[in-house]
Amino acid sequence: MESDGSWPIVWERAQGVHVWDAEGKKYLDLTAAFGVAAAGHANSNVVRAGQRQMAKLLHAMGDVHPHALKAQLAKKLSEITFERWSRTRLRPASARLVTNHESRITGKVIFGSSGFEAVEAALKTAMLATGKRGVIAFEGAYHGLGYGALNATHREHFRSPFRTQLREFGRFVKFPKAKTDLPALEKSLRAIFRREKIGAILVEPIQARGGTNIPPLEFLPLLRKVCDEHGALLILDEIYTGFGRTGKWFACEHSKTIPDLICLGKALTGGFPLSACVGRAKVMDAAWPASNGEAIHTSTFLGHPVGCAMALAQIEEIKKLNLPGRSAVLGKFLLRELQKNQVLGFRFQVSTRGCGLMAAVELTLPDGRPATEAALAAIKKLLHRGFIFLPEGEHGNIISFTPPLTISEAQLKTAVVELKKVLAELGSTTKNLK
Repeated sequence: MESDGSWPIVWERAQGVHVWDAEGKKYLDLTAAFGVAAAGHANSNVVRAGQRQMAKLLHAMGDVHPHALKAQLAKKLSEITFERWSRTRLRPASARLVTNHESRITGKVIFGSSGFEAVEAALKTAMLATGKRGVIAFEGAYHGLGYGALNATHREHFRSPFRTQLREFGRFVKFPKAKTDLPALEKSLRAIFRREKIGAILVEPIQARGGTNIPPLEFLPLLRKVCDEHGALLILDEIYTGFGRTGKWFACEHSKTIPDLICLGKALTGGFPLSACVGRAKVMDAAWPASNGEAIHTSTFLGHPVGCAMALAQIEEIKKLNLPGRSAVLGKFLLRELQKNQVLGFRFQVSTRGCGLMAAVELTLPDGRPATEAALAAIKKLLHRGFIFLPEGEHGNIISFTPPLTISEAQLKTAVVELKKVLAELGSTTKNLK
């Protein structure tokens, strides 16, 4: 919080790609509120679905006496993940717990309220299915801040205050940023599998909060191969990258890799707290015993009826508007605009990268250190000019673009022009940036 009250702003309402603060000022949102508003803020069809459900059934009894929408959403999530993948050129892997001759792959779902709960459901599934406690995760990973998920979230800022209470079953390896990194990664993975009992590899197909880190296309197939060879499960955290963000329904589709478990959230509902761990049915059946009494994994609001209604409407909006395709096209446009007339600051250097409408502008000092102060100063200046951005990466020196997928080319161009103006001002006039 800034002492002069300039940060943060207080949101009053949001619609489409815009946000209004408590003083009535209008902003263009380049964050989609952490990637949630993929189909636009307060999408009318999604809002109406939630309103109708609130008037009909506001709450049910989770896994004891469920409601029909929970089953409908589980079925829909199976259809758009494992069932859809099995009908395309993507093929099932030969993991030890899954036959390689399934004529039709289906998924089963564990619901949660927050993204980290989906991750923890996946970690529990891996433990039950394989009997192995160990999990391999990646440097720069962010999988949420619950006590289970913290074991696989890499950044010390989040983990160190609670380290004495963590079992620390996660083992971290370097996240690859180029194809040349893969041989060393494979060597590290195999060494860990030889030393320890590893039940799963947990990974974001593209690291979001880690700094929009985009691996080579051969990365996920390598993880799939290593998991298959060692009887481990491949868990993909697509909480940020799912539902069209990267130009595909799910980021794993870029490399045609089917996971054993996929974690979903954020854009799933467009604004209601609901998450899901979707697993290959045979894996889920191998992990979770039939419940004859008290369930061993549950929560009060699991599969909330309002969230399920909104999720079903949100998925239909994403499909109807072809938002994955739109994201792919706009993402290429955005990168071209960012790379056009590249900013050359005296105080820092600028580099860009992206996949769909998930892009990054990274600022570094001439000696290679992160230009954190410059990035934060730029984000604050842009906020005053009516543009909402977020910093990403361990050092906060990366300005990220994750706007609603309904944004227009003109709106993206306006944001890029203003960003370049701010960076030029900072690069030429600001002294002693660190």
